Amino acid sequence: MPCLVIYGATGMGKTRLIQRFLRDNRSHFDRKLGKTRVPVVSIQMPPAPSERDLYEEILNGMSGVFAQATSVTTLRHRIRALARQLEVRMLIIDEIHSLLAGSFREQRIILNAIRFLANDLRIPLVCAGTNDAKQALMTDQQLADRFEAAELPAWENDSAFQQLLLSLESILPLRLPSDFRDPKVHQRILSLTEGVLVRICRLVETAAAEAIRSGQEQISLALLKDDLVTASLISIADRRNRRVSVR
Repeated sequence: MPCLVIYGATGMGKTRLIQRFLRDNRSHFDRKLGKTRVPVVSIQMPPAPSERDLYEEILNGMSGVFAQATSVTTLRHRIRALARQLEVRMLIIDEIHSLLAGSFREQRIILNAIRFLANDLRIPLVCAGTNDAKQALMTDQQLADRFEAAELPAWENDSAFQQLLLSLESILPLRLPSDFRDPKVHQRILSLTEGVLVRICRLVETAAAEAIRSGQEQISLALLKDDLVTASLISIADRRNRRVSVR
């Protein structure tokens, strides 16, 4: 079955995409047939990956019931039976890069289990994670060959980025329009956030709060100072401090 891996830096919106897809493909009760349909099952890769933990996460994603002492084999059989009963059509695994926390043997077992379920149930897989996601899947060449890769790259200074800023401006509680059409503002925001979506949103939020406190009521180039990232973008500030100390 066709498979997809979505990868990118932390904070680029991968989980948000999955949540949006789940909202559009919710489980529902078919009154005519008197049964529940779950078209999409979404889980997170367990932080310490093991075959049992993977199966338990999948069963939880289908609201399946199982005892703690249930064997791995029984868990696998229960997933197959319940997935067919619920007519599952897709399995999504978020944080797939967590697979790398396991040993090489554990990684192979997990990937074999994933491939087995995809083959047996004939459903596509969608995996999401950081840039290490591709590396995690490459552990199993047979599985990796099935995946199409889609990267969520950092934002760049283009028309799409301006549209993003204008969209954010439309929901800000500011009395005056901000300078989000100014190319210098675009470049300044990108330099402070490295183009990562969650950092952009947090920076704009922090800048809007500062604009209200100062009475400026708009986000301007002069307002976008380095100290805005200290509270809202700790990772950026930490890397900046490390670069300064190295110098």
